Amino acid sequence: MGSTNYHDTFIQVAEDCPVAEARAPTAGRATPSVAELQHRILTEQPYELTSDDLLFHVHLLRQRVPEERITAERETFFASSRACLRASPLGKRHGWGLHHDADGRVALVPLGSEEYHRLADDPDLRQLKAMRSTRAG
Repeated sequence: MGSTNYHDTFIQVAEDCPVAEARAPTAGRATPSVAELQHRILTEQPYELTSDDLLFHVHLLRQRVPEERITAERETFFASSRACLRASPLGKRHGWGLHHDADGRVALVPLGSEEYHRLADDPDLRQLKAMRSTRAG
């Protein structure tokens, strides 16, 4: 089973992120988007979930997996490669950094905040960027 978890890592917003400060994803459809679900969960539970836990939780909500199938569904979900949170729309389009602590637990960090600047300048953290939405060129 592969893992998307990071430890002691800060994922900064993508170089081509279209916003100058963080904004909550807005509801535009009848069902919440991945960005809306990730934002809601991480806002309500900072530093409580790992990346794997978050991605799987969003999958369960979107697919409406019955409780009795959760264990088997997790094995199936992680049996194939999964994109990590560098591919999350939160860092690509909505201006949210993602801090992974020493235990791999994740929290949102708004672009433009003092905390964002402090984490982005921390030499003890692995620094990554969210994936670009457009190809470099």
